[in-house]
Amino acid sequence: MKISRIITLLLIAIATIFCDNLKAQGLFVGTNYHPHDDKNIEKIKSDIQLMKSAGFNVVRMGHLAWDSYEPSEGQFDFAWFDHVMDMMNQAGIKVILDIAIHPAPIWLHNKFPSIDVVSATGNRLYPNHRYMDDAGDPNYQKYALRYTDVLTKRYAKHPALLAFGIDNESGDGPISYSETVRLRFIEWLHKKYGTLEGLNKAWATHRWSRRLNQFEEVGLPSEGQKNGAPEKILDFRTFVSSEVNNFLLAVLDKVNANAPGTLTNTNAWYYSPLKYIDWSEIAYSGKMAREGCGFYPGNSLTTNWGVMNAAFGISRIQFESTNPFWCSEFTTMTAVPNSIRKSAYATLMYGNQMVCGWTWQSMWGGEEQYLQGMLDWDGVPNRKYYEYKKIATEFKKIGKYFPYKSRPEVGMAFSFPSQMASSSFPEQHESQLQACWNLFYWRNMDANVVEISRSSLNYKLLFVPGVTVMDDKTATKIREFVKNGGTAIMTSNSALVDASGQVFKTTHPGQLSDVFGIRVGSFEETESMNEISRKAYNGKKLEFTYKGKAVDMQSARFDIIDPKGAEVIGSITSLDKDYPIMTSNKYGKGRAIYVGLPADGNVLNPLLDELIVELGIKKGLDVPLGVMARQIDKNHYLYLNVTGEPKEIPMKGKSRSILFDKDYNGNFTVEPYEPDFVEVR
Repeated sequence: MKISRIITLLLIAIATIFCDNLKAQGLFVGTNYHPHDDKNIEKIKSDIQLMKSAGFNVVRMGHLAWDSYEPSEGQFDFAWFDHVMDMMNQAGIKVILDIAIHPAPIWLHNKFPSIDVVSATGNRLYPNHRYMDDAGDPNYQKYALRYTDVLTKRYAKHPALLAFGIDNESGDGPISYSETVRLRFIEWLHKKYGTLEGLNKAWATHRWSRRLNQFEEVGLPSEGQKNGAPEKILDFRTFVSSEVNNFLLAVLDKVNANAPGTLTNTNAWYYSPLKYIDWSEIAYSGKMAREGCGFYPGNSLTTNWGVMNAAFGISRIQFESTNPFWCSEFTTMTAVPNSIRKSAYATLMYGNQMVCGWTWQSMWGGEEQYLQGMLDWDGVPNRKYYEYKKIATEFKKIGKYFPYKSRPEVGMAFSFPSQMASSSFPEQHESQLQACWNLFYWRNMDANVVEISRSSLNYKLLFVPGVTVMDDKTATKIREFVKNGGTAIMTSNSALVDASGQVFKTTHPGQLSDVFGIRVGSFEETESMNEISRKAYNGKKLEFTYKGKAVDMQSARFDIIDPKGAEVIGSITSLDKDYPIMTSNKYGKGRAIYVGLPADGNVLNPLLDELIVELGIKKGLDVPLGVMARQIDKNHYLYLNVTGEPKEIPMKGKSRSILFDKDYNGNFTVEPYEPDFVEVR
C-alpha cells in the first residue's frame, strides 16, 4: 500500500474518532419529525424555524416510512427528502435517519406472501397493524438490506447526519407461525442437535407420546408460552429471537460498511410481550454505537413509579455499555405540565444524552391521529412545545458536564431463556430483576443489568434474580465469581432447569448447590388459589425475620431449604414452624447467599444495607427520601425532587446553582418536582 494511502486512512480514522468524541459530549434535545405526512415545503420550513427557535439540535426522521422513499419496487424517491436534510443542516439541526425496515411496504407483501404473519391456527393476517412482517423471511431480508444499502450510501456523508437508526421496536409485532417459519425452525434444530436422538432427548418427547421419527414431523408450538412442552417453547422462542438479532446485525454490518464511523442507534423495545427478543446479543456485540429506547413514564407528575419503571427500561437496554444512551423517543402525548421536564432530568442520571420528543405534530390521520405532539393539529405550538423549549434552554447551561458516566459496583443478571422459562411462574424473571434494580433506584446508586455468560463480572456484588435456566457457562462464571472473592445473592426460581429447559435431576440449585451450601427441595404454596385470584392477590402474608427483626411480605410460594453447610440468616416465622429462607455460605474467597423467596425489597433491604458497608460499595448521595441525585464529576451534583414537598439538601460550604444562577452557603432547598445542578466551590 502506498504511503500516501496509509496517511489518508490514518487521517480519516483520526477524524472519525474526533467526530465521535464530539458527539459523545453535550446533550441533545429535539423531536421526532414526519415530513412525509405533508411534503408541503412551506410547512416544513415553518416547522424547522420553530425547532430552531426552541433551541432544538436534533430530529429523528424516516421511521415507519419505507414506502415514502421506495413507493414501488426499485423506484426510489429521495429528491424531496434531500431538500429536507439540506434545510436541517442549514438550521444547525442534526438528524437521526431511521432505516425503516419495519413495516415492509404492501407491495413487498404482495410480491412475497411468505412475509405475511400467519397465526398459530393457520390464518394469514393482512398487515393492518405495524410490524406485521416475518423478519426471518429471506425475501423480506433481501429487500430490507437492499433498502438499507441504498439509503445509507445516499446519506452517509450528508453534513446533517448524526446517526443511522437501526429499525424500530424490533421486539414488537406478532410471531408468525407459517409453513416457511416451520421449515426454517427445522433447519435451526438440525444445526443445534444434529440428530433426532438429541432432539427427542432435549424435548422429552417420550412424554405424552410425542416422539419424533424424522425432523419433518416437527411442528410449531401453540401461540403463547404456557401451553405445550416448555423445552420446545424455549427452543422456538430462542430461534425467533436469533433470526431477528442476526438480521439486525446484518443491517448494522451494511451500515458500517457504507458509512464507517457513523453512529448507530435504535429504539430498542425488545421486551414487548408480543415477540420479546434477547437484546443482550446486540448490546454485547459492540456494533450499536448508541443504545436507545422510547421513554414513556405515563402522564403523572406526582407519581414516581412511572419514571422509575421507564428508567429501568434504560438499564435493561444499556446492559454494560459505557457509551452514552439516547432516548430517541420521549413522551409528549398526554403528559401533564412539567412532567416531561421532570422525566428529562431523571434520565440524565442513567447516562441519557438525548431527549427527542414523540412527536412534533399532532397526527392528522392513521392509528396515531389522537396522539398529541408539540404542535396542535392546526400547526400552532402548544404547552408541550414550550416545555421542550425550556428543557433545551436549561440543557445548554449544563450540557458540557454530560452525559453522566456511571460507576457501578453491583451487577444484576438478565437471562432471556429464564424469562421464557418462567412464564408460568407467579413471578417472572424480569419482575425479580426489576425488584433488585429498584433497590438501587431508591438508594441513588449505580447498578448494571448484565448477561452473566457475556460479562466479565467486574463487580463486588452480583444478584441472580430468578435466573431459571442455568447453562454450563453461566454456572461456571457464578462459581468463579464467588470463588475469587465476589458476593452473589440468588433468589427463588433460579437454577431450576438446564439449557434445554429440563428440570435438573441433580440437587438444586442446579450446578451450584455446593457453592450455596444448600439443598433446595420442593416449594410450598402459601395459599391455594386459581390463576385469576393469584393475579389479584399475590399470596398470603408472610412474616420474614432477619436478625431478630420481622417484616411482612407476600409471596405465592417459598422454597424448602435444607442447609448443607450454609448458615441460616433469615427465616419465615409466621407459619406452622420456622422455615429457613435466607442462607449464607462461604465458598473460596467469597460468599454465596440464597433467598428462597422472589426478590422483594422488604426481604433484601436489611441484607443489602449490611453488604454495602461490608463490601465497601460506594453509597449514594446523602439526600432526603424522594430526591434523585448523582455526583456527575468531582465538583458537580445533579438533584431532582420527585415529590410535592420542598426538600432540603445537606451541603457543607459554598456552592452555586448553574441551572438557576444563584449561590448557596450550606444547605439549600430543591422545590417540588424541580431539578438543580450544583457546583461545589
